[in-house]
Amino acid sequence: MEELRNYINSIRRDFMQRELNESSVEKMPIKQFAQWMAEAVDAQILDPHAMVIATANSNGKPSVRTVYIRDFNESGIIFYTNFNSRKGKELAENVDCSVLFLWEEVERQIRIEGKAEKVAEEISDAYFASRPRESQIGAWASQQSEKIKSREELEKKQKEYSQQFEGKEVPRPPHWGGYIIKPEYFEFWQGRPNRLHDRIVYEKKHSLWEIYRLNP
Repeated sequence: MEELRNYINSIRRDFMQRELNESSVEKMPIKQFAQWMAEAVDAQILDPHAMVIATANSNGKPSVRTVYIRDFNESGIIFYTNFNSRKGKELAENVDCSVLFLWEEVERQIRIEGKAEKVAEEISDAYFASRPRESQIGAWASQQSEKIKSREELEKKQKEYSQQFEGKEVPRPPHWGGYIIKPEYFEFWQGRPNRLHDRIVYEKKHSLWEIYRLNP
């Protein structure tokens, strides 16, 4: 353990691939997000659509996990989950949340803060219908974030629902669907040499976006 701790304390990596300037960014943050996402995809980053999402309950106690973004537009970014999961329950108590995209290969990260709300049921229905059948059945079998006695119990439920829906379309469970995070803050971070990183922020002020730079 001591060797590992020494390694963690001593490891250093400089960042020097690119730069980020106020004059070069898009005027709208969602367009800048789309540009960076496209470049992450082109760089063949593993799971560029993976994002870490932090939520908190009504007492302010936070929790964090990784999910996949499944859509985005001018209104916000969309992901899907079990409404009865820990994040679903916390979003029911506190709509404020924060997400992070980390793309180490291109020395970039994006932080987004906003408020989450459920998408329209027809949007959740359409996305659920596009999922692989086994994933659809898994949404019925898993009581996400609840205690379970064993792996065998989960696999038994999966089998039971497979039999229940055999030869039929799998409907979307009422406890499963999408959220849209409506952003109020974007921060685009570009790694630079000597830890003098570029940090460009878009902050929403009365429906307009203010753009400014932060110290690294």
